Amino acid sequence: MYVITKIIASAIVIGIVTEISRRFPSYGGIIAALPLVSLLSIVWLYVQGEQAATLSKFALGVLWGFPATAFLLVIVYMSLQNSIHLFLSIGLGVCGWLIFLMVQDFILKYAKILIYN
Repeated sequence: MYVITKIIASAIVIGIVTEISRRFPSYGGIIAALPLVSLLSIVWLYVQGEQAATLSKFALGVLWGFPATAFLLVIVYMSLQNSIHLFLSIGLGVCGWLIFLMVQDFILKYAKILIYN
């Protein structure tokens, strides 16, 4: 039952953000940038009985992924500004995201900072 509830609630959030974005693109972007998925995930994990330590690690993982996501969005924005097709722009963004994460992970290992336990 939780799965169906999660799917419906998530779909409603996505639908609302999409409708706002159709009418007010800038505001829709700002709302989409909110950590809606992260917060919904934390709530669902909590409801399903996960411990605070798990929620904390999840939040840290989200935080760790944020710079790469920002990089992806910069690539998509710049690609679209240069009239590159949407799906190619997204593909370039995802490639940039993966490369950013790999470089970030390499730097962590090189600096001997352990974020994942």
